[in-house]
Amino acid sequence: MQVVLVDDQPLLRQSLAMIIAAERGLAVVGEAGDGVEAIAVAKATEPDVVIMDVRMPRLDGIESTREICRLPELAHTRVLVLSMFDLDEYVFHALRAGASGFLLKDSRPDDLLNAIRRTHSGESLFAPSILARLVEHYVYKRHTAATGSVVQSQLGQLTAREVEVLGLIGQGLSNDEIARHLTIAVKTVKSHVSHLLSKLAARDRVQLVIAAYDAGLVNPASAPPRSLG
Repeated sequence: MQVVLVDDQPLLRQSLAMIIAAERGLAVVGEAGDGVEAIAVAKATEPDVVIMDVRMPRLDGIESTREICRLPELAHTRVLVLSMFDLDEYVFHALRAGASGFLLKDSRPDDLLNAIRRTHSGESLFAPSILARLVEHYVYKRHTAATGSVVQSQLGQLTAREVEVLGLIGQGLSNDEIARHLTIAVKTVKSHVSHLLSKLAARDRVQLVIAAYDAGLVNPASAPPRSLG
């Protein structure tokens, strides 16, 4: 599993590289100190996961993430955002740009390694302490009639069951939890998730969560999300 590290602090990059290099099956194939370098390194190495800082010189992590996520040759690459702040507004914009997850910089090494593996496997990962607040403050409160109308038109493509699954994804339920809730097989849930990703042109599970909130399928006051993946 190939990883690119992006952070404007060389010491932090070195520390992260040591943690990752010591883990079997993971390899750091490139580093960058700003968003411009990140795009160039990602193009050159085509990594599986980019660990992206948010606040950097020249080009910040948001714009860099957006560019990486839009490039066809990097369609398989996933971006995991690292931030010092659990309610940094930049994180919301990074998710909109296509980031697949968010982790605090003070997380334990095991959490980082787990996040890399889960992000690579297609799951979306957030620090549990910030997920509910992040969605409530930066998704639900920014829901507008214009956005909602777009999402509602997209929902017209979905079956009733797919809409139901989308709402449960928005609550943060895992595939296993959705299967138990709906009394269906996990394999069936995975099929529904795959259809949702395709029909809503969503890059990953986090974009399905955003779509669920934008469509009004989840009320954070009554059903705050717990985890993703």
